[in-house]
Amino acid sequence: MSGRRVIVLDHGSGNVHSAVRALERVGATVELTADRQRALDAHGLLLPGVGNFHACVRGMRAADAPRIVDVRLSGGRPVLGICVGMQALFESSTEPSGTTEDGLAEWPGTVERLQAPVVPHMGWTEVEVSSGSTLFAGVEAERFYFVHSYAVRSWTLAEPSGHFAAVAPKVTTATHGERFVAAVENGPLSATQFHPEKSGEAGLQLLENWVRSL
Repeated sequence: MSGRRVIVLDHGSGNVHSAVRALERVGATVELTADRQRALDAHGLLLPGVGNFHACVRGMRAADAPRIVDVRLSGGRPVLGICVGMQALFESSTEPSGTTEDGLAEWPGTVERLQAPVVPHMGWTEVEVSSGSTLFAGVEAERFYFVHSYAVRSWTLAEPSGHFAAVAPKVTTATHGERFVAAVENGPLSATQFHPEKSGEAGLQLLENWVRSL
């Protein structure tokens, strides 16, 4: 695992240094940068995101993130989205005004406000891990740290079929007022709604699992 180079894409999304430190703790060589070529060349790319969906996606577009992600995925090179970095991978969001804002559209689906007695959802929550998960290996029964008001409330990607169909995505869920998508593993593209870098030893194990897969 040593020598695995990970770029944390710097698109102006708040304090991402905790993600850099967490990745370094699990053995990755990490750089925070907006440099397009370095993001394309790295073994892994982490797409962070905190705060408002529209502001994050605007920053991502300014950093050429849609093209970077597309090129990496076309070559089977891993990308991990975290929090709003996960939400941005879907088609659209109703945040902040209730009108639809476009995302990067790697997955179909809309990010919507959680229907729960208390919003935002903030704190440690168990997840229902998809069978055969690589990301959650060894931490299937752990809690992870969430801070969000919006989420993908249902998975809309059709199950693959036929002899040449790709492997079905692994979708992990959690519940806060209602069930929502907590993580997705879809070939080289993975994402978590929670913050693994703020989730203690369980989060570090998840990041280590991802780095080992690069």
